[in-house]
Amino acid sequence: MPDPDVVIVGAGAAGLSLAYHLCAPGGAVPLSVVLVDAPPGPLRPPPRTWCYWEPPGGAYDPALAASWPRLRVRAADGAATVTEPSPYRYKMLRSDAFEALVGRRLSDAPAFRRIEATVTAVRDAPGGGEVLAQDGRVLVRGRRVFDSRPPGRLPPARTTLLQHFMGWFVRTERPAFDPTTADLMDFRTPQPARGLSFGYVLPLDPQTALVEYTEFSPAPLSTEAYRRALRHYTQEVLKLGEFRVTAQERGVIPMTDGHFPRRAGRSVYRIGTAGGATRPSTGYTFAAVQRQSRSVADRLRAGREPRMPAPYGARPRAMDAVMLRALDSGRVDGSDFFSRLFRGVPAARLLRFLDGGSHLHEDLLIGLRTPVAPMLRTVAELPFLTRREPPHRLPPPTGHEKSTP
Repeated sequence: MPDPDVVIVGAGAAGLSLAYHLCAPGGAVPLSVVLVDAPPGPLRPPPRTWCYWEPPGGAYDPALAASWPRLRVRAADGAATVTEPSPYRYKMLRSDAFEALVGRRLSDAPAFRRIEATVTAVRDAPGGGEVLAQDGRVLVRGRRVFDSRPPGRLPPARTTLLQHFMGWFVRTERPAFDPTTADLMDFRTPQPARGLSFGYVLPLDPQTALVEYTEFSPAPLSTEAYRRALRHYTQEVLKLGEFRVTAQERGVIPMTDGHFPRRAGRSVYRIGTAGGATRPSTGYTFAAVQRQSRSVADRLRAGREPRMPAPYGARPRAMDAVMLRALDSGRVDGSDFFSRLFRGVPAARLLRFLDGGSHLHEDLLIGLRTPVAPMLRTVAELPFLTRREPPHRLPPPTGHEKSTP
């Protein structure tokens, strides 16, 4: 076969999203696309969940597991802040439903091909890029290659934390959940010595929910430590009574002010977390992946060269660096920091801010709701901090990944 116009490595959220947008009906320039997926085994991510917010009527709404018009944040003392972030809804998308929706479009695309192989390297080649298989042979060449494989090692940074979690899908014996309200952060959990922790509850019906324990801290916990935290949260905090666990998810998301290069060569591009789509201050990824994918696809389908947009602007990235450093240094109390934001800022404005889409005057107003003195001290300190290699490698994805619009 002739070399395709586009080769996509990896069939996670970023790879499938780019294929979905490239293979949309219409377009001024027909494109041939090859998607290289890992074979069944440890390199292929298990079923997982993505969450994000956007108005009703999104492209993936037919595949949603659930969505919520209201969000709740509970402070450490139990005080609840409930918001209705209209026009946004908080949405939950399961990977199997997303793959099926994308697969229907790809099956109708005449110039699309999918292959299974273990990829060991992606590099420039004459006239484009090439993908190397496990045995060192060239698996496929293309005019442009988009690599969505997760980074094995995080870039040098002034601050590197991990958002790590375990979640249980639970079924209770009695009604225990409000299906109209998602608990985004519940700080009635024991706080770690460094960072913060919270519970996260996404109800599917009055007796079914995803209940998760999450930490922002330097290193993941052991499996037994997550289980202890979940048992405490479900039994002592939520008081769910008898329930059974129907499924389990677990994951690790980087939270770093390190720089993720969006290009790895003349014709090789990085997308998804490897291309900087994960928001450093929240761990949300899915929405930025959609923006990135649509931008690349629109240009290629119009016959133009791709331009890899920064998933977040310079101002949001600078604010993230300040927040991460203030949190990691202990200058701010994480549970109080986020509780104040949700209590004092209109919900729709705060969600725009968390997605990096707010205006300067909105950022200034939100900044006044944070501990001003510790944040200013951190701003003054950042230019003098050295970027260092993180001491740990990023574990492979093992479950649930959260994300923004």
